Amino acid sequence: MSANNKPKFAMYWASGCGGCEIAVLNIHEKILDVDANFEVVFWPVAMDAKYKDVEALPDGAITLTLFNGGIRNSENEALARLLRRKSQILVAFGSCACEGCIPGLANLSTRESIFEAAYASISTDNPAGTQPQVTWNAPEGELHIPEFHPVLRTLDQIVPVDYYMPGCPPESRQIAIVIDLVLQALRGEAALPPPGSVIGAGQSTVCDECPRVRNLKTIKRFTRIQALGSIDPKLCLLEQGIPCNGPATCSGCGALCPKAGAQCIGCYGPAQDVLDYGARLLSAFASVIDGKDPSEIERVLDTLPDAVGQIYRFSLAGSLLRASKSVLVEDEEKHHAAHQY
Repeated sequence: MSANNKPKFAMYWASGCGGCEIAVLNIHEKILDVDANFEVVFWPVAMDAKYKDVEALPDGAITLTLFNGGIRNSENEALARLLRRKSQILVAFGSCACEGCIPGLANLSTRESIFEAAYASISTDNPAGTQPQVTWNAPEGELHIPEFHPVLRTLDQIVPVDYYMPGCPPESRQIAIVIDLVLQALRGEAALPPPGSVIGAGQSTVCDECPRVRNLKTIKRFTRIQALGSIDPKLCLLEQGIPCNGPATCSGCGALCPKAGAQCIGCYGPAQDVLDYGARLLSAFASVIDGKDPSEIERVLDTLPDAVGQIYRFSLAGSLLRASKSVLVEDEEKHHAAHQY
């Protein structure tokens, strides 16, 4: 089969750390299957690719696009809309695209406070107080720089998404399984799951993959794992007062962190049928507290070292809360101003 007749593959890195790109490379020899079965038409981190090349493709010309990273600026949004139009299958690939991930925690802060921290803090050498501008007059002409949006959004808050593949980053073995499934589907040997499905993940929670024993309900307070002198290698970490996110987190990682003595931090996102990750997690935490009085339960929950960072570390942007009130107001004002004539 000539390259021109192969299904086309694309991958784009929006607002994220780049770990998803490395995870794809970590599928080792399976990457050769991608090259053998797809024509890679757009993958900026791995090839010389121009936006105009994607724009020139017919709509729907790209068979599969893995889109990683959240939507933080105007460039991310433009590429999301472009790749949606050009792709038959668009996958929200990794936690940032699915839920917002760590960058989504910035939704607690306004643009002004974010820029203040980045460009005027004690660790920044910026005596002129220069901050990003949308346009800049350079000797070569006017430069247009992506605009920083007030709110970081998940991919499906911008465009329709066909499939979700969670993980920070997705496990390489899960990526390999999904690639095999897509290739089988292209050959007519298998059927793709229904649109909107979570792929490359399990059907339950991390707790169901974890070998630790659960039997005690005597938590008096929560604490950081490093504050404990020792931990029981067999007992559930949550029941030792260590806030472990396993009860609300989708399985598929093999419970790697709890098996190694570290609590689950929730990078595989909410388990199936979880409406709001933070609410489900608080309910799970409350269930192991030694107390029935609501005020006592609230007191113990208040001992969580970093409540928002604990329950929404990966999912704030995709949660029911999404952002702080001040940020949502700023976003609404920007949206309103953009539609004024």
